[in-house]
Amino acid sequence: MSNEIPPGWYAPDPQYPTKLRWWDGSAWTQTSADADPATVGAAVAGAVEPNANAKSAGAPMDLRTMPEAIQGRRRPWITSWPIIALGFVLCFIPGLVLLWVRPGTSAKVKSGVTAATVGLLVILALVAPGATPTASAPSNLDSRSPTPSAEATTPNPNSTSTSVPVETTAATSTQTPSSGSPSASALPSTGVTGTASSALLALPVKGRAPKTGYSRAQFGTGWVDVNRNGCDTRNDMLIATLTNINMSGTCKVLQGTLADPYTGRSIRFVYGGVSEVDIDHVVALSDAWQKGAATWPFAKRVALANDPLNLQPTDSSANRQKGDGDAATWLPPSKSYRCTYVARQIAVKKKYGLWVTAAEKQAMQTVLATCPGKSLPSPGTQPVIAANTGGQAPSSIVATPSKKAGLDPDMGTCKAAKAAGYGPYYRGVNPEYYY
Repeated sequence: MSNEIPPGWYAPDPQYPTKLRWWDGSAWTQTSADADPATVGAAVAGAVEPNANAKSAGAPMDLRTMPEAIQGRRRPWITSWPIIALGFVLCFIPGLVLLWVRPGTSAKVKSGVTAATVGLLVILALVAPGATPTASAPSNLDSRSPTPSAEATTPNPNSTSTSVPVETTAATSTQTPSSGSPSASALPSTGVTGTASSALLALPVKGRAPKTGYSRAQFGTGWVDVNRNGCDTRNDMLIATLTNINMSGTCKVLQGTLADPYTGRSIRFVYGGVSEVDIDHVVALSDAWQKGAATWPFAKRVALANDPLNLQPTDSSANRQKGDGDAATWLPPSKSYRCTYVARQIAVKKKYGLWVTAAEKQAMQTVLATCPGKSLPSPGTQPVIAANTGGQAPSSIVATPSKKAGLDPDMGTCKAAKAAGYGPYYRGVNPEYYY
């Protein structure tokens, strides 16, 4: 038939322009052969434009359309334009690689896309910020110490201790605090209620009232089981903060190890022996008495003395050096803990409505200046009025008038006492009332 194209070599192969492809008279074959430029030129010059019937039969076509029609062959999906575009979206390099291995696309197009991509990368590099952000500690951490200042203000019971656990005898048992233990709620809550600095500014500032009438019994006799969990507060705090604990029963701690935040030391606790562990009142009870607690109901004073927020097991010598001092006269030897210590004092005074002196406030501000974003610990779940006081309140203070009637032996006159922030005084409670 005149419409048939005779078998022969035809060029160029769409994938390999320097090769010839064999046409068997009815279909393309997989056979190809190298061709020199002269042969390719001759093949191009002798190419035939078949009629429509020949095209529909899959015969050779004009070389201008031949790259798209050879054998009706489809390019691999991996080098399709959508996949190449996706490669550019995910990362420039896969897109460029897929573009360059794509058959049938001219080198001119590939070079142009590559040049545009490189130019875009250069522009992005020039407009990017000059400094690479670095990870920084949250503003509420004490930058002087690697110890986080999250408001779990007592050592983690599960932290590693440098001491060796003692053997557990048949009369003792080893206990690790858990959510089901009596001391599960002994530690202050870790919730955050603003910054310590802002809370300090809201505390009233007054002078220190006289210590007259103070006694430890005014805050309850010994340690009281205010939360009625079957354990007194002292053992609650020991269970919550010591590690490597040996116990007798569910409440009595016989031995354990304390990671003391005040001194940074590891301290061994031994019941009934020479123990170096005391339970410190973060806001000393005598200090509280002179800054508002003297006029409280007895149950409120018991609550303060047994509130985990205000309690910290610590080195006994450090606790005794502190005495009843406030932040103006004593701070923990471990400087890395001072921000947390001051924040806890502020939290206690805010919760119970105590005031600070001007000197105390200044000392607290000096400490907090080193950690301006320090968070204020949560007040915790313990009420400010104890449901269980462990006994009756001490007898009311009955004072006799001063021989120098009308004179305050500490201030001289009532006017001077008021100007210094003392008072108010109550009948039967404060001896100063009779001045």
